[in-house]
Amino acid sequence: MRFVTVAGPPSAGKTSVILRAIESLAAEGVRAGVVKFDCISTHDRDLFERAGVPVAVGLAGNLCPDHFYVVNVQESIAWGERAGLDLLVCESAGLCNRCAPHIRGVLAVCVVDHLAGVDTPKKIGPMLTMADVAVLTKGDIVSQAEREVFSFRVRQVNPRAVVVPVNGLTGQGGDHLARLFRDAAEVPTLEGAQLRFSMPAALCSYCLGQRRIGADFQMGNVRKMEFPA
Repeated sequence: MRFVTVAGPPSAGKTSVILRAIESLAAEGVRAGVVKFDCISTHDRDLFERAGVPVAVGLAGNLCPDHFYVVNVQESIAWGERAGLDLLVCESAGLCNRCAPHIRGVLAVCVVDHLAGVDTPKKIGPMLTMADVAVLTKGDIVSQAEREVFSFRVRQVNPRAVVVPVNGLTGQGGDHLARLFRDAAEVPTLEGAQLRFSMPAALCSYCLGQRRIGADFQMGNVRKMEFPA
């Protein structure tokens, strides 16, 4: 089974571009499924089911979505194998822009939308800088000049990535993304595999449920700012 990770900021259009790529692959007889990781709630299950795409959904709740993702991704592979899939796409919520869901040896895709602003690529961490493919969405809403500047900014932070503009509404560019999915490596297991970058680090009193504010209540991995005099 081939395996692909897809990440990106909230509402960047991850689900739409995945559906467009799977739609193109289905016409070639490729059976694809999706594991959707999100934070509190998602209606994307309905979108995938209406499209006839096998889907499993995991909600992180009060946990960091990426930590929840990484402890469940091997089980995702096992589910895809049981479902008899040719391709499994794992969609992860990049809520903090510092998320690092990409895995060595696995095709890594980051979805970013033009409406986020031309400075956004510099604000996104390994989710974009470590990706193999950068999918740019909502380009039909901005000017040609803005599209070119945004694409240039993406290449500045990740010159190795293949940049693919995709329109989630019309499907334009979906075939190109589908070809990249089709050429992804086969992944029999992720046991012992390595992330491309370390996850965000946090183990403090607030992680463990503390709600009171003040130095007396702050323990563990705490970093303080230095303010000007």
